[in-house]
Amino acid sequence: MDIKIIKTENKKSKPQGALGFGKYFSDHMFIMEYEDGKWGNARIQPYQPLTLDPSSSVLHYAQGIFEGAKAYKDKNGKIRLFRLMDNLNRMCDSAERLCMPVFDKQFVYDAIKQLVLLEEEWIPSDEGTAMYIRPTMIATEAALGVHASKTYTFFVIVGPVGAYYANGLKPVKLLVEEHYVRAAKGGTGGNKVIGNYAASMKAGELAKAEGYDQAMWLDAKYHRYVEEVGAMNIFFVINGVVYTPELDGSILPGITRRSAIQILKEKHIKVRECKVDIRKVAEAAENGTLTEVFGTGTAAVISPVGQFGYQGKDYVVNGGEMGEISKMLYDKLTGIQSGKYQDKYSWVDIIKE
Repeated sequence: MDIKIIKTENKKSKPQGALGFGKYFSDHMFIMEYEDGKWGNARIQPYQPLTLDPSSSVLHYAQGIFEGAKAYKDKNGKIRLFRLMDNLNRMCDSAERLCMPVFDKQFVYDAIKQLVLLEEEWIPSDEGTAMYIRPTMIATEAALGVHASKTYTFFVIVGPVGAYYANGLKPVKLLVEEHYVRAAKGGTGGNKVIGNYAASMKAGELAKAEGYDQAMWLDAKYHRYVEEVGAMNIFFVINGVVYTPELDGSILPGITRRSAIQILKEKHIKVRECKVDIRKVAEAAENGTLTEVFGTGTAAVISPVGQFGYQGKDYVVNGGEMGEISKMLYDKLTGIQSGKYQDKYSWVDIIKE
């Protein structure tokens, strides 16, 4: 399948000042459609609204998935993609879970490379910035009824981003959510589907209303074992051992999570993927053995946690400051992404020298 390129005649003005996250999008997008059992009409076209029938399946039954990846421009002007194929592999897993068609991952990878290169001038080069890449697939069949759609649209939009949180690397405050749940075993928590995020908003808003930044999720059955935080995976450092919830089907297998674990093990820092009991975390915070808490994700990379609230009590972590392991991981990951450090893991694809 060839990719048709239709260039815009009306280029947008580039943003000035702080970029924030997810506020600006480039001049072009990639798009293709699935119909009659195959993908077709692949094209890079001007960024524009989608046209959907009011009865489109995605609007009624949430049959939709997405991913998030980043491209970087290093100090020498090289353009670097970080673990994009891992994102596409995970997206196909999500597609299979939602009875959506998979796609040729190499074809889409190459299409995204073309889009990123076309939009090179939209890639910021300041420290802590990147081009965010958002592949998305939605069900478009114009028919009501709970069944898998017969037609789909796949698209990719890109744009410049800065820090995910307004305060950058300043440690965040979390509220342990004991009533609402993000996902349950057997559900879609282990996949990046749009419904997961809608289900998480209530707890997030309640946490913010109480002065916290995000909610920390517990398991659906016992409301005892930590799962995720906001839209990130979570790590705890207790007695020098790094603990993170095991992947049991209700937790998203994060790509930054996987990268962090690999780096930690290489540094001979003990990592345990297991059930993490929030009561034991609170106990460790009280007796001083909990020295760090941090989240990992594509958007924020590493997000240190300075405080969490549980059962009416606030626990301060590491004096409310970013810890040594968190700092090391942030420096190492962003250094590999930006070209500051050598990529011995083959995580980066340099698409322009």
